[in-house]
Amino acid sequence: MNILSIQSHVSYGYVGNKAATFPLQSLGFEVWPINTVQFSNHTGYGFWRGEVFSAQHIHSVIQGLESLNLAQKCDAILSGYIGDKAIGKVILNTVNRFRTHNPGLCYLCDPVMGEPGGKGCFVKQDIPAFFREQCLNVATIITPNHFEAEILWTKKINNTKQLQQASTFFHSKGVSIVAITRLQLNNINNSENYSAFLSIKNRQQWLAIAPAIKLTRAINGTGDLFSALYLGHFLLTKDPVMAFQQAMNTTHKILVSTAKVKKRELQIIGNNYCDPAPNTITLIPL
Repeated sequence: MNILSIQSHVSYGYVGNKAATFPLQSLGFEVWPINTVQFSNHTGYGFWRGEVFSAQHIHSVIQGLESLNLAQKCDAILSGYIGDKAIGKVILNTVNRFRTHNPGLCYLCDPVMGEPGGKGCFVKQDIPAFFREQCLNVATIITPNHFEAEILWTKKINNTKQLQQASTFFHSKGVSIVAITRLQLNNINNSENYSAFLSIKNRQQWLAIAPAIKLTRAINGTGDLFSALYLGHFLLTKDPVMAFQQAMNTTHKILVSTAKVKKRELQIIGNNYCDPAPNTITLIPL
């Protein structure tokens, strides 16, 4: 199966396409990466060098793929950090165009905008409204973190009831599967647990609890990794709950191995993505 992945790229480290491509390839997918930026390293370091690509550049690369008659061979599109609304429009136009060849094409939108407990929204002011008003109508799956889910819903999420209300809003927009990571809820002890939420339209909802990981420094790219793993396992199994469990377990395993070596970058290389990761999470139906 073939996945078009439109995300950022760094020479050093593992975020965006660098965090997504190798795990998906390891699962057996053909990945067509298109880079929205090319930086020396991710911006979490506070300094970087490189270039932000224009919407026209992204469109031109996609046109090249289409000239090879690859649109009809694309099974899924994955998007992450876009930085500019014009690039977002190119992505949505691509999804709609590719769906004329493959109506069942799956689009996973990771609405990258900020981090829970971070310094706020780090994208342009018009990006949240773009995700809310245009992407939700097109996406099959969304994978925001807690902070991003609140921005999309425009309300605070402090407990599981509000979490369910937010998911109802997303489903009403047309999203089939909602996976919200890095939850910070009042009724969950976040110092001892790492939690996430899964909601499937017209089906059951789940809360995932995993043991907390003590990190000595911030780790970037976990959301990019989780989104790629979720999409990959969903395409392989067609089971949204099993895909959620497998993606959570593998992400947790890689975070644990990263913490052990006390590195700032995710330990993407050296992990086996084909064998099921140890089951460290507990799924609780809501």
